[in-house]
This record gives sequence, C-alpha cells and structure tokens, in this order.
Amino acid sequence: MFSGMSNHSVDSKGRIVLPAKFREELGESFYLARGFGNPCVQAMSKEHFKALSERISELPANKAMALQYSFTASAVEVTPNASGRVMIPQTMRDYAGIVDDALVIGLNNRIEIWSGKKFEEFMDSQKDVIAEALTILRL
Repeated sequence: MFSGMSNHSVDSKGRIVLPAKFREELGESFYLARGFGNPCVQAMSKEHFKALSERISELPANKAMALQYSFTASAVEVTPNASGRVMIPQTMRDYAGIVDDALVIGLNNRIEIWSGKKFEEFMDSQKDVIAEALTILRL
C-alpha cells in the first residue's frame, strides 16, 4: 500500500527517482500512464495495471474505448535504471505540466506524480469536497 508525499527533481532527460519503498512495492518493472481526469502521471504495478485493464474492458463498449484511448494507450512499461531513475515520456510530462521537479504521492494502490503547482491548484479546488467528506465521516 502506497502512502506519503515527497518532492523530487526531474533531470534533463525527463527521469525521476521514485522513493525506494515505492520502487520495492512496484516491482522490477511497472507501468506509467496518464492520470484519470487529473493532470498527473500514475505509476502502478504490472498486476494492478492488468487488473484495471480487465475491469475497463468489461465496461460498455463506448466507455471502455474512451478509457482505453486515454489510459491504456498512454501507458508504458518502465524499469528503473541502476540509480533507481525512471524516464517519464515527454508526452506525459507535457500532459501533467511536469518540468524540473515533481511531487510523488502514494495513494493506496498506485502512485501519482504531479507538478507541485498543478497539485496545489487541484487541492484548492477540492476544499468543498474535502469539507463534505469530513462531515459525512463526522470528523
């Protein structure tokens, strides 16, 4: 289970070092894909990617195709190099607005990689949703 948040630099080749504890859970190779409706890059184990792809294929055809175009087609399998760096493809970095540094966030069964600025904007937009959720949970 992934949890936590940390800042990381992105080198000139578009590579980032993911936290060692995340790499261990992801396995020797894993998948990167565009975020679901958010401007980020997702990282997930091969097992989670396969299970999610199977669930997507079970959706009604038009919904399955839409998710396959936006999620499955963008996905790439990556293997960290000896230094633990993985290359985020330019198209994904452009989609997420990731340039020199990134925020790596553990979210239970996957990791999200965000531009710090985009994540801050997203969290600002979620204030009402968070307040409602806390009310429902009575926290």
